[in-house]
Amino acid sequence: MALVAALLCVSLGLVASQSISCPVTELDGSTKVFTLDRFDPAAATSQLGSRPSASDCPSPQQVPAGSKAPYILGTATAAYQVEGNVKAGRRGESIWDVFSHTPSKTFQGQTGDTAVDFYNRYKDDVALMRTLGLRNFRFSLSWTRIFPNGTGAVNQEGVDFYNKLIDSLKAACIEPHITLYHWDFPQALYQQYGGWIDPRVVVDFTAYAETAFELFGDRVKNWYTLNEPETYCALGYLSGVHAPGRCTDRSRCSAGEEGEDLKCIYYSALAHASAVRVFRQLVPDGTIAMTNAIGMNVPYNASSPDDVAAALRNQAFSGGLVLDPVYTGDWGTERKQVHGKDLPAFTPDQKALLLENQQDFVALQHYTSSYAYYNKDKPPLYVDTTTKSIDGVQLVQADSPWLCVFPSAMRDLLNWLSQRYNASILITENGVSAPGEYDKPRSEVLCDQFRLSYFQQYISNATAAVQQDGVNLIGYFAWSLLDNFEWADGYSKRFGTVYVDYSSPNLDRYYKGSSMWLSNHFGLTSIRSAPSANDTCSTSSPPSPPAAAEPPAGAPGGAPAPAGGQPGRSPPPARDERTGS
Repeated sequence: MALVAALLCVSLGLVASQSISCPVTELDGSTKVFTLDRFDPAAATSQLGSRPSASDCPSPQQVPAGSKAPYILGTATAAYQVEGNVKAGRRGESIWDVFSHTPSKTFQGQTGDTAVDFYNRYKDDVALMRTLGLRNFRFSLSWTRIFPNGTGAVNQEGVDFYNKLIDSLKAACIEPHITLYHWDFPQALYQQYGGWIDPRVVVDFTAYAETAFELFGDRVKNWYTLNEPETYCALGYLSGVHAPGRCTDRSRCSAGEEGEDLKCIYYSALAHASAVRVFRQLVPDGTIAMTNAIGMNVPYNASSPDDVAAALRNQAFSGGLVLDPVYTGDWGTERKQVHGKDLPAFTPDQKALLLENQQDFVALQHYTSSYAYYNKDKPPLYVDTTTKSIDGVQLVQADSPWLCVFPSAMRDLLNWLSQRYNASILITENGVSAPGEYDKPRSEVLCDQFRLSYFQQYISNATAAVQQDGVNLIGYFAWSLLDNFEWADGYSKRFGTVYVDYSSPNLDRYYKGSSMWLSNHFGLTSIRSAPSANDTCSTSSPPSPPAAAEPPAGAPGGAPAPAGGQPGRSPPPARDERTGS
């Protein structure tokens, strides 16, 4: 439930004039109004109680009866982006600690040293999720909180932190989903052998994964090995704009050789399969997958056989970069066409490792897409891309320069993945940075109509893929729970469904309209503890989340959709310049 003044008898510590009214027009034309306030942890605990009983917790995999979508909702964060406290609890140094402290590598030299202080505020943020009725939360472990040097003795202080977080989530009826690696590679191991470009990483990552499964697998059944190898390999080992900052241009990068991005993909695939093999032994009742950043290549001219064929070639080239090895044990045809002998070869034993240790579903991270068309001057795939339609309509750009809004591409992509890999799908990230949120005052940001419209359209297309096309979509995780440190963009891009006031001493959290709309759309309600004797509110029924008031006659609706679509596209091939989540 959203703790909004209109729905709770408990004050959030704000006078009514500080609340913001957020009208939202649904795709069907109906209108709701959400009231947005600062999240007050004390009020949340007072209203909801300290913890519900286990018997009150609904199944996290069950779609609520009131949901307008036939799949579950979750939200997500990543360790370096939210935890802060990089030296607390004997945490070791990661490549992002070093990279973000290197001049000119991030926006205004910003770092994740503090981030949004999730390390200290996790209990409040769990309570925040509880007020929104969230049942599934994906977060990552910091490898160097478990192993400060990447290997060696386990750091009990790091283990204690994650145990407390997991137990807090379980006590709040929120199912934890753990990502083992979300880009914060141990600096000590990087200094030894360069990270993901050396075979030793397979051994070290597997040992780390095995330890995590042993420590947390009794309570955590949903796991993800690696977050977007497509991104950390391209941006870390090709363009050098992300940690560890390797490229062949010595004016920008102090290290890096040609082909390292492909080596990175190669060893990431092998590390993933090796971790899956261990997982099957240690968490036999769990599920596991790798998350992949994939967009859709939409034919520029759907009536042109050349454009259709070119779009399909580019889709296989970009979308199959990692998933082809994961599912088939080898590089895809288009990859071989482009890279030839530069591709590291999978040995028979490595192919067997990949094929014998399959993941449970495709974990899709989807943000953006483009049109693709035939270009005779671009061998060997003879394809080029554009963000302008054949009718001359430019896709709307989000605040992030790499992200153009193309909602119908979501449906096309889900169909392409389902057909190519014959797998169920879980959307583990989807979200958008709304233009102007960095510079605008908070009062103008909370009613985030651009993001609301983005979610409405993308989720509508995902639902159509399920209901009309037969795609087996398990769930949808919005990126992100909180505004946070967005890598090279620092804090200049806000993807959160909850606003973080970076200027306030306590990094106050405020509900955005998008957080309430998501809870409302997916039929979520908060779970209250049994009423205590000192409750001051009526306890006849639990407060519900954004039950959203209907607007008075003549009230304004939401902003128009941020972009129109046509069927799908894909992120820039694998060599994406994305600097987002």
